[in-house]
Amino acid sequence: MNLESPRSRYQQVADDLRDAIKRGDHPPGSTLPSQPELARRYGLNQTSINRAIAVLRAEGLVRVEHGRGAYVQEIPTVKRVRRIDKEHRPHTGSSAYAEEMRKSGLTPRTELVRVDTVIPPAEIAELFGLGETERTLIRHRHMFAEDVPLQIATSYIPMSYAGSTDLALPDTGPTGIYSRLAERGHEPVRFTEEIEVRAPDPAEARFLRISEGQPVFEVLRVAIDAQDRPVEACVNILAALQWRLSYSWRQEP
Repeated sequence: MNLESPRSRYQQVADDLRDAIKRGDHPPGSTLPSQPELARRYGLNQTSINRAIAVLRAEGLVRVEHGRGAYVQEIPTVKRVRRIDKEHRPHTGSSAYAEEMRKSGLTPRTELVRVDTVIPPAEIAELFGLGETERTLIRHRHMFAEDVPLQIATSYIPMSYAGSTDLALPDTGPTGIYSRLAERGHEPVRFTEEIEVRAPDPAEARFLRISEGQPVFEVLRVAIDAQDRPVEACVNILAALQWRLSYSWRQEP
């Protein structure tokens, strides 16, 4: 502890623990020493140690479970790439999410949490031009990499486009939702995305293992067919500390 430093003592403790995490002294998933142990090590009271842990928690380096301690976050870093030109779309039959994970050297997994028909949120209903009582198909998924929670995705499809029940099945078949829409004459030919940075709600924070003060990206992706009709809207929730968003496109002639 440097008593001459202009940084407060709890900040110095946070600096020291941060450096230890980055060196690998405390690997992902491990617990930090208990607050009483850290207080003895640094010669400080537990209030100061608690403030140091709060700094690391706000940075997304640890998560705190009451009664169990502070755990070092398991954070895979993922680059989310979006290319505009069709030739760059994957042809493997895998989803874009699965392709992104594999390119990052991670093993993807998707868990289908809910399939149902619902009255969508007002923003989604307005996007589709639906009335107050009209319903959409909803597909709500939890997505993982190396079994670490990484993304929440919720797709909405108007019932007039969803057609038969195969889109409500856990497995929607080769290349997924968009191929099934194409078979119905509603192939997406272009996409738009709107990105908002906001605080997570409690359920989102709990699943993504982040504090409610850490920001998330909310990415609203809309699939549009050749008749310029929105045929699917997907709301993706991503913990900002885990993702880097990358976009590229070709210059129009």
